[in-house]
Amino acid sequence: MAKKETGSPSINIGINDKDRKKIAEGLSRLLADTYTLYLKTHNFHWNVTGPMFNTLHLMFEGQYNELALAVDSIAERIRALGFPAPGTYKEFAKLSSIPEAEGVPSAEDMIRQLVEGHEAVTRTARATFPETDAAADEPSADLLTQRMQTHEKTAWMLRSLLAA
Repeated sequence: MAKKETGSPSINIGINDKDRKKIAEGLSRLLADTYTLYLKTHNFHWNVTGPMFNTLHLMFEGQYNELALAVDSIAERIRALGFPAPGTYKEFAKLSSIPEAEGVPSAEDMIRQLVEGHEAVTRTARATFPETDAAADEPSADLLTQRMQTHEKTAWMLRSLLAA
């Protein structure tokens, strides 16, 4: 997966090559999950129907715009660690823990799938955190903390729509 770039100057940021590689691999999984969730959210924005159309259409738009910014931050952190960021559907499909949506689900099922997606991204970020902590990689730890906060809050807000 995360291959060190060849032909580039060595990186001496106080994190050894082995630790940088492990962190980049975890961030690559986070990038894949985030991009997959972005695509799913954008799909649902386009295809949502029903009595909550306007509310969900606008909510999903805000969420996919936030995710679009997040993928850039995650990819740039992988690059700063000295590794290429995955950037193809094939790589994302291999690395992501989030399944693609089948067909066009009901609005309620869209909400459920997005809750599951945000929770999955949170788990992926949390699983990567110990490596960043052990290597004293504060920038990656900060990125992971911000992502967990955002995804936990978004999952809560989406779950609130399902409460009867």
